[in-house]
Amino acid sequence: MTEQNDIPAFLDYKRSVASNPYVEMLCSALEIVEKGYPYDTMFRYLRTGLTGISRHDIDMLENYCLAVGIRGSRAWHEPWKKKMKRSTYQPELETLNALREQIMAPFLNLEAVLKDKEANVRAYVTAVYEFVTALHSAEQIKALSECEPAGNEYEQLYAKVLELFDRIVELLGEEKAFKEEDRITIDFCLDSGYYCHLNSKEKPTKELLNRLEKRMREDVKKDIRFEKVVMRTRDARRMFEKKHMSDKSNLLKYRRNSRMTVYHLGDFTDYYYGAMPYSTGILTHFRLELFEDGFVFVVPKKEAPVTMPEFKPSIKQYHTMQMANEWSEKMQVSTVGELNEIIVNGGFQELMLTQEALHEKRIGDIAVQIAERGCRIVTIAGPSSSGKTTFSYRLSTQLRTLGLKPHPIGLDDYFVNREDTPRDANGKYDYECLGAIDTKQFNEDLTNLLAGKPVQLPTYNFISGMREYDKPIMQLGSEDILVIEGIHGLNDKLTYSIPKKDKYKIYISALTTLNIDHHNRIPTTEGRLLRRIIRDARTRGNTAQKTISMWDSVRRGESRNIFPYQEEADAMFNSALIYELAAMKLYADPLLFQVTKDCPEYAEAQRLLKFLDYFLPIDPHDVPLNSILREFIGGGILLG
Repeated sequence: MTEQNDIPAFLDYKRSVASNPYVEMLCSALEIVEKGYPYDTMFRYLRTGLTGISRHDIDMLENYCLAVGIRGSRAWHEPWKKKMKRSTYQPELETLNALREQIMAPFLNLEAVLKDKEANVRAYVTAVYEFVTALHSAEQIKALSECEPAGNEYEQLYAKVLELFDRIVELLGEEKAFKEEDRITIDFCLDSGYYCHLNSKEKPTKELLNRLEKRMREDVKKDIRFEKVVMRTRDARRMFEKKHMSDKSNLLKYRRNSRMTVYHLGDFTDYYYGAMPYSTGILTHFRLELFEDGFVFVVPKKEAPVTMPEFKPSIKQYHTMQMANEWSEKMQVSTVGELNEIIVNGGFQELMLTQEALHEKRIGDIAVQIAERGCRIVTIAGPSSSGKTTFSYRLSTQLRTLGLKPHPIGLDDYFVNREDTPRDANGKYDYECLGAIDTKQFNEDLTNLLAGKPVQLPTYNFISGMREYDKPIMQLGSEDILVIEGIHGLNDKLTYSIPKKDKYKIYISALTTLNIDHHNRIPTTEGRLLRRIIRDARTRGNTAQKTISMWDSVRRGESRNIFPYQEEADAMFNSALIYELAAMKLYADPLLFQVTKDCPEYAEAQRLLKFLDYFLPIDPHDVPLNSILREFIGGGILLG
């Protein structure tokens, strides 16, 4: 209309910088590297029109990726070999891989530099500039500007970004891109504290710990209030992304709740799982201690909240946990957010099989040690729901491959008659104390068996409360070996008559190293409790409420009869599986929802439900049939 009537006109509207193809291309490229080549970000990057890939080729690539499930970093780095199923159109794999290589070429250097924690700002900026140059962005932007009415904006923005690069290098060139030494990761619980390490991987010094503790006590003295803020989950995620807290932003990526709670402490903002104090003023009891390659944040125990305990770490447990930590880091799955990313991007199967293979290798190594030492008796002990029974079966299989003949002996069959069972402080039979076992008869039978004499082993009748003798006579040969599973297996008082050289003691527990994020650890008891809830419901008909109600008593028995002896073990086996909580979610959720509000266990059930909400579920049918997890979810070939 204005042109027809020769009327001068000017349309004034603002275009978002974020919508600019060049900005979109840069942001997408950085997100691709940071988040492990997610599908949606990759194709958002390709469709900016600045990557040198035609629209026809992009459509072909997208159809192929959807059809065969191309997800994650590894899938883009390795040659594609799968063909599309149920499709009449089959693009040449040679053509597809040529496009894949063309796309990946600029990313190789960018990825290497961005993942180098020692790189400085100059290296980061240079890598981004070289990435842009490799794409011939200047030429493509010039061509784009000639085709669009507002094309001058593209060239202007491109020039401004390059100018910004120069200014950043000028101001911060030699500075580290991220000061990782200023960040701390809480790894796992160790005795009465929490083992932590510096993200820089440098060993902390006593001087550093003194400065850190001094600053912490200054904040305690100031009595700063923790400010609780409820905000939209998407806003919280953006906030943590800006703070370079990718562990938290990844965690929130798959939260279904639209709102969440964050906490402010002065200028510091973070998210925490669990109850929070109202201010720093009450956090008076703590200390920091150097330990191995990190340090321990020592706090009072639950039963003595105002008394600072002596730190007495289990060295073997520490090394077991560290081994699991290192493996998790290598597999890039240290947090729940990283696990969820693997599930979404199709890498779960590989992760699961790798960890199951790691379990099998570790069990095989233990079997070799037993055979080389010539031990005749193996004792296995561990807390509730550690997977002791499945472990003993798998260990027996490995011993057979070495030419040995394992024979299981049930410690429960040596219970004293019920009337002779010791009682606890409440007057109830205490079946967990060593006095409930007829250690005299047990040792006589073991001694005779090792001497090659025939022995008739007992069976405990739990209905009558008496021992019965209805088993076939047992007599051991030179290749026979006894495998004994029970809570007192690490206590030498159980096998006092057997020489140390003839015994091999194994401690097994589910020591998870998976964290919610870098500041929120998953207690090792969390997985064991969920394992027991699921197993008790499946095999004993118990409700989640009943299992939760007994848990404190179970834990007290473990603290008395198992944990004090764990350092006596010849080997320690970690039965935790990095993926197990994602597999147990589908079983645990319905059981926990059955706990009603009028039950004392309701609060704990709701806490566990909130905890499981962080995890994306996986199909439990994928779990190998001999996995330790099958002891709890069922369907296995060892226990059924």
